[in-house]
Amino acid sequence: MSINHLSALDPIFAESLRVGGPTVRDFRRPDGFSGLLCLIIEQQLSTTVAAALWAKLQAMVGVVTPDAILALPDEDLRACGLSRQKIGYARGLARTVADGQLDFDAIHKMDDEEAIAALIALKGIGRWTAEIYLMMALGRPDIWPVGDLAIQLGVQRLKGWAEKPTQTQLLAVAEPWRPHRSLAAQLVWHHYVALQEQARASKPPKGKKTP
Repeated sequence: MSINHLSALDPIFAESLRVGGPTVRDFRRPDGFSGLLCLIIEQQLSTTVAAALWAKLQAMVGVVTPDAILALPDEDLRACGLSRQKIGYARGLARTVADGQLDFDAIHKMDDEEAIAALIALKGIGRWTAEIYLMMALGRPDIWPVGDLAIQLGVQRLKGWAEKPTQTQLLAVAEPWRPHRSLAAQLVWHHYVALQEQARASKPPKGKKTP
């Protein structure tokens, strides 16, 4: 389904493109260990902060592999900005992959719900992380992450709703967009990120007061 067709189904997508620009931002992540670890780091963080942490980790180890994570002492991981909890998650994921207990090739061949179930069986991975991995790393076309705060706030703003929608409401509003809800999610994010960038650009520099 083209963006134009999705826009014809619901005017919020034309608004997303008007605000965010005609080229949709690239939300892709790598697949495999590095992509899943990247998403664990992103949990409950802004994309800007998470990107800075990931850049520090890459600068420290180069290629992010299970062996590289297992070889790093906790102090180095903390220096990259990882919390104690996320250090535990990172080491647990690295050990699971290094020991051969996690087969990414097998997960990548599963249907969406099977893959989500397999991923959330791992410590530190909930449904949000699993869904975003399927969408961003594997390019699955019909993922609609209703637990994502930016999706909740983005749909609220685009629809002009007074209150943040519930997950049930988000599932209902996206039903007509099947089986292309991943594209819908990216368009909502596109709009949400654009508004964030506009808000940051409008703030006066620190130390200066507006007249």
